[in-house]
Amino acid sequence: MLPEIERLLLLQDRDKKARSLRGELKTVPLERKSLEEKLSAAKQLSQDTHHRQRAAEVEQARLENEIRSRKEQIAKYETQKMQTRKNEEYQALNHSIAHVRGEISGIEDRQLQLMETLDELKPQVAEADRAAAAAAELVQRQLTDLEKKSEQLTTQLAELDASREKFTASLDEDLLDDYKRLFTTKNEAVVALRNEVCSGCHMKVTVATVTAVKARKSIVHCEQCNRILYPD
Repeated sequence: MLPEIERLLLLQDRDKKARSLRGELKTVPLERKSLEEKLSAAKQLSQDTHHRQRAAEVEQARLENEIRSRKEQIAKYETQKMQTRKNEEYQALNHSIAHVRGEISGIEDRQLQLMETLDELKPQVAEADRAAAAAAELVQRQLTDLEKKSEQLTTQLAELDASREKFTASLDEDLLDDYKRLFTTKNEAVVALRNEVCSGCHMKVTVATVTAVKARKSIVHCEQCNRILYPD
């Protein structure tokens, strides 16, 4: 095999590793975002259940105030009954008292419903809090691992980049330009010729190309995809 081909294969192997590392690094922000969204969802669920509980408690207190207010109204009506001497007014006050008592009964029914709701919410709130705490612990651990992974990938990539020059130093500039272009556009610049077929584009090459590759005297390109060929 030509020395240039050997160096290009070593360079290509290094560049593939670097490309893979860059691909992994690109996923880090997405992984971080996914973890943060997972934590945010757990916290939001906890906040929502707390909000529902608090809203029910506020409504319960409001209903208590309404009952108190209506009882005060009944007391006023009772006082007015004691003071009136007209039968019509007396009957009207009795009617008003009965109406207010009916309102109180309706409010108490709503209070019972709220009590049931609060009883149902208590375990939900506890479970949501537990889930949020567990998610926070898990996500924090995963974020720490993700940061370590990012640091390791960055270090490995820096080491590969630093070593690249030793593979390119002795290569012809035009050949190196060809390699860069092919690696960028076709993902692989140097490929094996197997059974007269380019392993890059999987097309059969001409007899002249096969002969030139086997001669191992010059750089030969596939006439279909232009990749650099070497004998398998």
